Amino acid sequence: MLKFLADVNIEKVLVAFLRDQGYDVLWIPDYDCRLKDDELLELSNKESRILITNDTDFGEIVFLQKRISTGIILIRVKGQSVSKKLHVLKKLFKHYSGRIENSFIVISETKIRIRSLEDL
Repeated sequence: MLKFLADVNIEKVLVAFLRDQGYDVLWIPDYDCRLKDDELLELSNKESRILITNDTDFGEIVFLQKRISTGIILIRVKGQSVSKKLHVLKKLFKHYSGRIENSFIVISETKIRIRSLEDL
């Protein structure tokens, strides 16, 4: 079963959805809101959790700095609409649940891009 680490910028509604689906989700506001990006990535790797975030800095951390990751889901929704974020997250799980682990995933209103992290 997949485990997740939801960044401080991920809304409680999204965390509740994942938990309702039976997933183990550590939500940073319940843990420590002062963690820096490097510390978040380290925690997600240590606990084998897929990081869910709105923070585009993780693309640079993973691809340019070549930092290993269990997986990242980057949500890019214009206007930060929670209902749109929930919709695209549900779409990801419905159609691509088997490709979430060990991937860098960018989801938006119009597309889902999945890049394997196993070859980095």
